[in-house]
Amino acid sequence: MKIVKKPAPPTGLRRALWRLPIQLFRMKLGPLVGRRIMLLTHTGRVSGRPRQAVVEIVQNDKSSYVVASGFGPRADWYRNVMATPEVTIQIGGQVRQAVATPIEADEGAEIMARYAPRHPVAARELCKLMGFAVDGSVDDYREVGRRIPFVRFTPRTTLS
Repeated sequence: MKIVKKPAPPTGLRRALWRLPIQLFRMKLGPLVGRRIMLLTHTGRVSGRPRQAVVEIVQNDKSSYVVASGFGPRADWYRNVMATPEVTIQIGGQVRQAVATPIEADEGAEIMARYAPRHPVAARELCKLMGFAVDGSVDDYREVGRRIPFVRFTPRTTLS
C-alpha cells in the first residue's frame, strides 16, 4: 500500500453528484439506493444544526452498521459525529436513532480486509478516493484499514 495523495472532498459538480442520493432519501425514495447506502443525519459541531451525509455501509452485523470515513478524520460528518454521537440513520425506508462510536485501528484493519474480497471494485475505488494505491492483496487492504477512520452506528429505536 502506498499513499498517492491526501483525500479531498469533492467540489462543484462532483459534490452535487456525490450528494444526489440525499435528495432521493428526502423524496422518500431511500429504498432505491439499496441496503449498502445509509443517510446519516448528524449535528453540526459549530452550528448545532442538522446536517446530512450519505455513506456506504462496509459491515452490517444486524445489531450495528460500520462505515469508513473515505475523506479521513477531517471529513465534516466524521468530526461532527465524534463531537455529538447521537445521530439518525436511514437505510432504505427504515429510520432509526443511533449512537456513533469510533473503531480502533486494528479492528478497522480487519473490517477492511473482510470488505475488500466481498466488494473488490468498490474497495479499489474507495482506496483510490482516499489516496491509496493498493496491489489488491488482503495485507494491503488491512494496512489501508489501519489508516482510515471507521465508525460503528448502533441503532437505539425504530422511528418509522
